[in-house]
Amino acid sequence: MSEQNKQLVFVFPGQGSQSVGMMTELAVIYPDIKATFAEASAVLGVDLWQMVTEGPAEELNQTHNTQPAMLVAGVALWRVWCAESEVRPAFMAGHSLGEYTALVCAGALDFKDAVALVAERGRYMQEAVPAGTGAMAAILGLTDEQVIQVCADAAQGEVCAAVNFNSPGQVVIAGSHTAIDRAMPAAKEAGAKRAVKLPVSVPSHCALMKPAAEKLAVKMQDIHFAKPDAVLLHNVDVQAHIDTDAMRLALTEQLFQPVRWVETINALTEQGVTTIAEMGPGKVLFGLNKRIVKSAEHFTVHNPETLTQLLEHFSND
Repeated sequence: MSEQNKQLVFVFPGQGSQSVGMMTELAVIYPDIKATFAEASAVLGVDLWQMVTEGPAEELNQTHNTQPAMLVAGVALWRVWCAESEVRPAFMAGHSLGEYTALVCAGALDFKDAVALVAERGRYMQEAVPAGTGAMAAILGLTDEQVIQVCADAAQGEVCAAVNFNSPGQVVIAGSHTAIDRAMPAAKEAGAKRAVKLPVSVPSHCALMKPAAEKLAVKMQDIHFAKPDAVLLHNVDVQAHIDTDAMRLALTEQLFQPVRWVETINALTEQGVTTIAEMGPGKVLFGLNKRIVKSAEHFTVHNPETLTQLLEHFSND
């Protein structure tokens, strides 16, 4: 009989954590991995598992492919966890796209609906900003307030905004590529340790995504949402929603509003969370979370070894 652990949160990564070959080690041991990808491939009419295992990376990194691939990877890992352990997290969250993964794993969103929805989300995002006209960059070593000011100064009538508050001293900015090109050296002049352009095809979470959000809002009217089984904090307002319309609105606004990740992790610890486990490819959130809350126990689960570590952690309790 499964039971919720009130000190545990599972968090799910978004775009940027994908890589060719992800999940292959787990798939050798756990049939649920390939079965979950097969289920999604049938929805999309694309062999998602072949794309994930063989690439090419350029194809996997196209946002309309990345989004379903990352969602499916997270859900597959969740299914493996549920088969291997009776422990369930009382809390969930996801970074950007990862919020959709969290909604599926919390029982609030049907898996097949989510696969089709995030593929469309990716297309809407790419259509909103033609390739090469938008950009994102990571700014390291400045305060949130400094980054916000740098963006305001660099905008000069274009879009330039702080969009991912990832950890203390790490903020991602997004907007028109010319504005981002002005903001990066300005950040360095303000004392940033690094200003690094990100290899992404769309400038997420800024005002340039409003046309995509409008299309997504229409698409989501046909999607059924249910009350989550866990407390699920949304990126846009760091709130848990159980009302269907509120969940739709949070997901729509998420496209053009910042990801408030630092606030999300802090809010979770304020609610009693002491163990934070990133479930999905890579370990981006693992690194961010450790910088946000040093007192918590941190795990990343993306291969057989790291899965075993988390399983043993709870078997020893």
